[in-house]
Amino acid sequence: MRTLTGAAGIAWLLAATIYFFQYALRSAPAVMLPQLSDAYNLTAIAAASMVGVFYYGYSTFSLIAGTVIDRFGARAVLPAGALLTGLGSLLFATGDLTFATVGRIVQGAGGAFALVGTIYIASNSFPSSLAATLTGAAQMFGMAGGWAGQILVGPMIARGLPWAVFWAGMGLTGVLIGAALFFLLPGRSGKLDSEKGSVTTLFTVLKNPQTILCGLIAGLLFIPTTIFDMIWGVRFLQEAHGFNYGDAVMRSSMVPLGWIIGCPLLGLLSDRIGRRKPVIVGGALVLLACLGWILYGRAGVFPPYFLGLIAGVASGASMLTYTVSKEANPPSLSGTATGVVSFLNLTFSALVGPVFGWIMKGLGGAERTSLERYQATFEPLLYGVALAMVLTLALKETGRHVRVELKTAVEAA
Repeated sequence: MRTLTGAAGIAWLLAATIYFFQYALRSAPAVMLPQLSDAYNLTAIAAASMVGVFYYGYSTFSLIAGTVIDRFGARAVLPAGALLTGLGSLLFATGDLTFATVGRIVQGAGGAFALVGTIYIASNSFPSSLAATLTGAAQMFGMAGGWAGQILVGPMIARGLPWAVFWAGMGLTGVLIGAALFFLLPGRSGKLDSEKGSVTTLFTVLKNPQTILCGLIAGLLFIPTTIFDMIWGVRFLQEAHGFNYGDAVMRSSMVPLGWIIGCPLLGLLSDRIGRRKPVIVGGALVLLACLGWILYGRAGVFPPYFLGLIAGVASGASMLTYTVSKEANPPSLSGTATGVVSFLNLTFSALVGPVFGWIMKGLGGAERTSLERYQATFEPLLYGVALAMVLTLALKETGRHVRVELKTAVEAA
């Protein structure tokens, strides 16, 4: 907390607030799929696919966000991102399917600036020894929003709050946050970076194999959260295990709650030991075990909420890939490096999300879906996490411990 005092700390906290807000909007549809299905006259699978287009806007604009922030700074970009997120929410509240679909894409486009901006401020205003800790803390804010979008919104919807009123209120909130950021964020110190164009900086980051590996690993570890839990989690618990709506929302919300704990904790652990790869592999291994039990294990063996919470804590290791990518690229390109990883990460969700819906449809249409159908649909998640562990072994370690060893070896030579 001492680190977050002063102008840089306030700027970081403001950027993290946007990340909280957009994550709440990202996860909220999971607790209102029946209402959205009725309002838009869609099957549950079609409604899930419609809200999933959020990731098309998010992944695409992640590339733009990184290069623009590197060039113009956070104050010139983050307020516009918050404004876009709010406008997208207002479009979603109209009740028109076309406007709602466009609104979800716009929400994703605006939300893409939040994480990139938060990591950009951390990279340019704080020492490198805090890199993983602040990245994990940023994701803590995001998953706190994801948790709030389920655990708080679910009861509100259950008590009769119209879904359109919720989205209209969030839209106005986004506009107000954008205005507040414009006046409160400090301006960029120094001159704008006009020596390199956006395309050049983007190419510099993309041609680095470390960046691509980080994006692939992040995507494979992130899908169980973004697709399985935040879109299908409540329905899975209701249809496959017979939980009522309230219990299903509570259990599903344990995954983002686990992220709130795991992201800063694993980031701090990585900074303390000075290594990134062991923490990523360890988190992936625990996530694999939890997912396997959730899909195939016997119910009632573990206490309620345990598996979801531990899965969330473990999957927080995926955020370390953002730190690795930033450390593997030139310091002046930290925003672009973050944006590329975010693009690759969320592209997985954008492309794979509808695939799970198609698999589910092929296994039983839009009727109540059995446990076996969910198992067959989401079994590929297990292979994806295992692949992420293998790819992590191919990463070059960028942690402080390795940098110190390298410096010592150079000095000795």
